[in-house]
Amino acid sequence: MQHTLHETAGATATGRSAALALLALAAASFGIGTTEFVIMGLLPEMAADLGVGIPKAGLLVSGYALSVTFGSPLVAVALSRLDRRRALLVLVGLFILGNALCALAPDYRLLMLARIVTALCHGAFFGLGSVVAADLVPPHRKASAIAIMFTGLTLANVLGVPFGTALGHALGWRATFWAVVGIGFVAAAALLAWLPRHLANDSGSLLSEMRVLRRTQVVLAMLLSVLASASLFSVFTYVAPLLAATAGATPSAITGVLLLFGVGLTVGNVLGGRLGDWRQMPSVIGLSLALVAVLLALVPASAALMPATALIGLWGILAFALVAPLQLRVLTAADGARNLASTVNQGAFNLGNALGAWLGGVAITVGVPYGHLPAIGAVLALAVAGVGMVAHRLDR
Repeated sequence: MQHTLHETAGATATGRSAALALLALAAASFGIGTTEFVIMGLLPEMAADLGVGIPKAGLLVSGYALSVTFGSPLVAVALSRLDRRRALLVLVGLFILGNALCALAPDYRLLMLARIVTALCHGAFFGLGSVVAADLVPPHRKASAIAIMFTGLTLANVLGVPFGTALGHALGWRATFWAVVGIGFVAAAALLAWLPRHLANDSGSLLSEMRVLRRTQVVLAMLLSVLASASLFSVFTYVAPLLAATAGATPSAITGVLLLFGVGLTVGNVLGGRLGDWRQMPSVIGLSLALVAVLLALVPASAALMPATALIGLWGILAFALVAPLQLRVLTAADGARNLASTVNQGAFNLGNALGAWLGGVAITVGVPYGHLPAIGAVLALAVAGVGMVAHRLDR
């Protein structure tokens, strides 16, 4: 009965109402993406203000990612009995609270706790939001709807992070978090006004949902998410020193390259939504193989700024084009436990972030030149293609 209700709600949310609901989800994802990434540009100021070293301040990033990975599924379970509209509003409330606590934190320890609180909403919101976005539109547009929600995350890299960083430099890092609180209130108002009021939850018992997570195709889908994210972050984490060391890029040039990369993420997000609606797994396999080619080409091209910049822009398009198809893949494979599986998949992406950064760091530590890091990303992208082929064969 609940499953029928949610299908009916999704079917009736068409046209203008669906567009407004997706816009509200994108606004919230913009705020979440901004608070996740803006801290990287404010680390020196935060470290100095809190009296800690840069490496210790950097743990605020790791703590956030680990909280998303391991805490978000617990939040999803805790909210599993609420209808989806109410659950999303609770998560945005948690987001607002967490960022307010970040702005008020008097010391490093309490700031870390505040970041953990903020991160708890991250995976659960994107997981549940993906389910809602997919249910708002007809079957042939589900991946595109998920991509619209994730547009907020990509725009956070293009607009939110640069402006948040500039605001923090001008008025202090706490001002940035207060600005994000403001974004949270705007997103909450949009969700309250535009989300359909009957978004029933199709969750069964926790035991039955856990059984769904053991399905081979669900496990393979999440493995794809881990590998795709690891491929990206094994290189992206170190892209600034890579460009400086191999191409002699200045800080201003690096900023320009990162802006282009952010634009590439946005374009790739839209492209991935359309490809996911067209042919889901063949698109994942094709995009991964294209990533292998681009990353291998970046190894020699990284010695010159212009070709490196062009390839990094193309890399951004291909890398984020995988997100919407992979998120939809999990929803498709995990029918009966979509809320939990979609949230756990967000943890898989973040686990891949950490794994990729670690692999790149190990490579640098043992003496691998910065310019060769894209080869590691290429190997991981090839693994994505291989696992995708296995999953596609099992489908057939």
